[in-house]
Amino acid sequence: QVQLVESGGGLVQPGGSLRLSCAASGFTLDDYTVGWFRQAPGKDREGVVCLSSRGETTNYADSVRGRFTISKDDANNTVYLHMNNLKPEDTAVYYCAADPLGIATMNYLMYDHWGQGTMVTVSS
Repeated sequence: QVQLVESGGGLVQPGGSLRLSCAASGFTLDDYTVGWFRQAPGKDREGVVCLSSRGETTNYADSVRGRFTISKDDANNTVYLHMNNLKPEDTAVYYCAADPLGIATMNYLMYDHWGQGTMVTVSS
């Protein structure tokens, strides 16, 4: 019953924008640390951004800082990733994740719940 479902991925040209959504069910997302991770073909999974359950701490990867923004809609139990000025190196499968510890971390091994991922392709 505990699920995270990503949506919003697709093909976009360099410099374009996308908004990814992650809908949670079976638990209250606002009680969990949430994060976005990505995995490019042939590469390890890496953290993009994480947010503590009460919003005290937000951490962005250097590669996306200033271009990506995380936000939450508590009423709809949904977390978003707003991506601007996309680059070809942003191409990856993007995953949302949640953990009950309430501590923001970019270490994917610390997260208990994962979505299936949504593909983002940045290409001209």
